[in-house]
Amino acid sequence: MVDSLGVAARGPHAPMDAQDILAAYKRQADIYDGWFGFISRSARTATVAAVNAAPGERVLEVGVGTGLALPMYGAHKRVTGIDLSGAMLGKARLKAAALGLHNVEALLEMDAQATSFADGQFDIAVAMFVASVVPDPRALVAELRRVVRPGGKIVFVNHFAQDRGIVWWCERALAPASSLLGWHPDFKLAHIFSGQDLQAAKITCMKPFGLFRLVELVN
Repeated sequence: MVDSLGVAARGPHAPMDAQDILAAYKRQADIYDGWFGFISRSARTATVAAVNAAPGERVLEVGVGTGLALPMYGAHKRVTGIDLSGAMLGKARLKAAALGLHNVEALLEMDAQATSFADGQFDIAVAMFVASVVPDPRALVAELRRVVRPGGKIVFVNHFAQDRGIVWWCERALAPASSLLGWHPDFKLAHIFSGQDLQAAKITCMKPFGLFRLVELVN
């Protein structure tokens, strides 16, 4: 079945193919900072503030993209960023160099679900607007739990589908175009977090219109 955009229709939260993700973000690399940077600015700022306030220096940013958040980290944080998209990483590397961000230690092309990092290598892991992109969100959580030390912090900010209202209708309408968008509009908290995670997490609604939620977990 093909929708009106010419994209194969998918069921609720069908797995996102890695090639779909790469193609979508290659298309968006040149315009990402403008349109998405504006929409996500408030949520991104709040998320980095949570990271800066967390104990520890070693930070892993998963899905670093074009590096929109890199200038916001405190100088005391030592940041490693990873992304699956080489096109996005190219933008991030140029940004880090132009701004002289010496606390950004590495920007690596890597799969967030299966990194090459050692167990407990980081104090904090942050995934901004990534949860609804990866093929297996539960595997992402498991990998971040592996690479963050016990007692460290894991932070997500993402769009999570609502249960009613105008936004809910928009999410349902956009869901078949997941391949084109590069993310799942109908993505829910339960698609990535266990009931135990949700009971322990601190969850905060973000602007604008509660489109994004900040989820903070202790490892």
